[in-house]
Amino acid sequence: MSASGVGYYGPRGDERVPETASPGEDFVAGVCVAWEREAAAAAAGGVRVVIVRTGVALAEGGGALAKMLPFFKAGIGGPVAGGRQYLPWIHLEDLAALYLQAAGDARWTGPVNACVPDPPTNREFSRALGRVLRRPAFAPVPGFAVRALYGEMATIVATGQRAVPERTLELGFGFRHPVLEPALRDALSR
Repeated sequence: MSASGVGYYGPRGDERVPETASPGEDFVAGVCVAWEREAAAAAAGGVRVVIVRTGVALAEGGGALAKMLPFFKAGIGGPVAGGRQYLPWIHLEDLAALYLQAAGDARWTGPVNACVPDPPTNREFSRALGRVLRRPAFAPVPGFAVRALYGEMATIVATGQRAVPERTLELGFGFRHPVLEPALRDALSR
């Protein structure tokens, strides 16, 4: 099992990006490509390798959501860099279930996207998070502020990609939390 990210695809706008899509050319994509190349070396030696390209994992205690929460709780959260970019996400419980299924089923090989089938835009994500927290979520967050907070990882949030789990679904994975607002409520115990 190799943990990678949907940042592998780089910024793609509205394009639906399944596991068969080519890599992007930005910094994050380059890191993912190099990481996956090392995992593929094990496959060349006859080891079954699954490369899990994860979107934003919904967990209160870590990751991108944890960095967003203070701003949203303070009522100053909102769409980032215009909010039109897609934000592929997955509930932490689904992510764990995906890893378990991949580890136990020999049909799982190569890259799989760990994100819900219908990713929202950043604007839709922000509104849902605001509703869950009962806070306003309309204050636009400029791209430069995101870059100051996340550094090179800001590309994922500011530009995004519409990653979809085509292969993941073909392999029979069933999401327990495929709808954003209920998933946020569960992840944040609200």
